[in-house]
Amino acid sequence: MATVGERWRGNVERLREPADLARWYREVGLLDDPPAVSGAGLRAARSLREATHRVAQAVIAGRPPAAVDEAVVNAAAAFPPLVPVLRAGTSTLTLPAAHPQRAALSTVARDAVDLFSGTATDRIRVCAGAECGLVFVDTSRPGRRRWCSSEACGGRVRAAAYRRRLATGDPGGIT
Repeated sequence: MATVGERWRGNVERLREPADLARWYREVGLLDDPPAVSGAGLRAARSLREATHRVAQAVIAGRPPAAVDEAVVNAAAAFPPLVPVLRAGTSTLTLPAAHPQRAALSTVARDAVDLFSGTATDRIRVCAGAECGLVFVDTSRPGRRRWCSSEACGGRVRAAAYRRRLATGDPGGIT
């Protein structure tokens, strides 16, 4: 879902061409050697991304996801996923010989199915940062995390609050 930046303002597309999707597969650790991505593969990935984003928004709002969005996720998940292989005691994912692009998307879609139907659904959040909108899973023990990243968005919010306190003459107990 994070391959679109600034959804609330600019909808910055980060998957502009097929090579961007192949790079994303590497960067998120899904595949060390991703498949060659076609234009159709890129369109399928964007469609899955948007459907999972809408499902996440529905889950966060406490309403059922749209059937059309569930159908997109389910259709992608229906293909055989990437193949787990044991190498030197470590599991890695590899491409099957048939339909490698669909296998990669199937693996992503199956993760979405697990997330949206599992025990973490009540921990799916949208970042509370004013200039963010990332969806994340709150893995904190108390379950009260507000920001996608405490260092980035949370840090900006805390710094702005500190500057407001200084401007009003209340540094918050700091002398």
